Amino acid sequence: MTAFALIDGNSFYCSCERVFDPKLESRPVIVLSNNDGCAVARTNEAKALGIRMGAPYFKIRSLCEREGVVALSSNYALYGDMSRRMNEIYETFSPRTEVYSIDETFLDVTDVPPGDRMPWAKDLSATIRRWTGIPTCVGIGPTKTLAKLANKAAKKLSDGVLDLTDPDERARVMANFPIGDVWGVGPANQIKLGSIGIAFADQMRDLDPRRARELMTVVGERIVYELNGQPCLPLEDVPAVRKGCAVTRSFGERVTTKLAMEQAVAGYATRLGEKLRRHGLATDHVTVFMHTSRFADNEPQRNVSMTVDLPEATNDTLQLIKASRRAVDQLWRSGYRYSKAGIITDDLVRPADRQRALFDTLDQDKASKIMQALDEANRRWGRATVFPAAMGVTRTAFSTKFERRSPRYTTRWEELPQCR
Repeated sequence: MTAFALIDGNSFYCSCERVFDPKLESRPVIVLSNNDGCAVARTNEAKALGIRMGAPYFKIRSLCEREGVVALSSNYALYGDMSRRMNEIYETFSPRTEVYSIDETFLDVTDVPPGDRMPWAKDLSATIRRWTGIPTCVGIGPTKTLAKLANKAAKKLSDGVLDLTDPDERARVMANFPIGDVWGVGPANQIKLGSIGIAFADQMRDLDPRRARELMTVVGERIVYELNGQPCLPLEDVPAVRKGCAVTRSFGERVTTKLAMEQAVAGYATRLGEKLRRHGLATDHVTVFMHTSRFADNEPQRNVSMTVDLPEATNDTLQLIKASRRAVDQLWRSGYRYSKAGIITDDLVRPADRQRALFDTLDQDKASKIMQALDEANRRWGRATVFPAAMGVTRTAFSTKFERRSPRYTTRWEELPQCR
């Protein structure tokens, strides 16, 4: 019988911070999004104070100061490296794993005897805590949906481990498991299901799959089968090819000039090109957007976007910058204080599969060599060592701010932890 385990780091970003700063243990801690905008991770102590996920920091600042909440900027270099270390450990426990997100990974435990799965899961969790310092929860089930459900339910248990491969135990847990917490059931679908009296996971399990499909498309039908222990989602141990890519940022300061917006968008196009080349993909269009802050009640509001087509699919940074600046030319209107902008693209293709332009004025071989040299220089000496002049020399006005960021302990020599 197929069995999956899902392990995730508890309040992962906050736990990473606690590993290197023991003084944060037992204190309420939150990690903020880009530009210290809103809470994206919270410890249990912070949750107990009523701080909600996504709460804007300017609205909870006084609460944090009054209650002694430690608010930190996102430290993505640290979180990404800690995630990598954890996944290396997971691979020693299971021959097949699927990294689902920065803090969640599925493991195939089919070959672990049923009676040994709980000890196996406890050993896995204890090993991660001992070797990395990150507390985790482990959920086991015959399908990925049930493994996610078990993981969620395990967070309320003292040892953080739950096995739902046993039908009786599964029925007991599902009878009190809110339908809104089931993987794949979003807020809109929760309302639809509530309208027909479905409030808990066991009620969703007993729903006619055809009815679930009418309410939630094929996703709903699949959830019903998975809740009944019939696997519909295989373990994706080979990463799927990316279908889309986005680079978006909130500005550290409001952007009020066209030049600053052009430089910002050029920077995002540069980052987009880096991502596409790293994944061996290309795009034949980019969508550029910009908008003001919805929290600025006394300022005029504007939210605009534009898609620019390219002659053929490319991952050449200079071509992406040229297309994005065309969009800025069309979209820009003075008199607004823009708080965010970005570039989005989808329908990505591999360069070898792209349709060539009839009149191709770009020397593809020369452009490819330039991009290879650019990437190699930045890999060797650090990101943005070499960058297009279109990004501008000083970019402080629209750079993302991390005023409360902790040191990047594991990836920067100059920021290694020091013993005093």
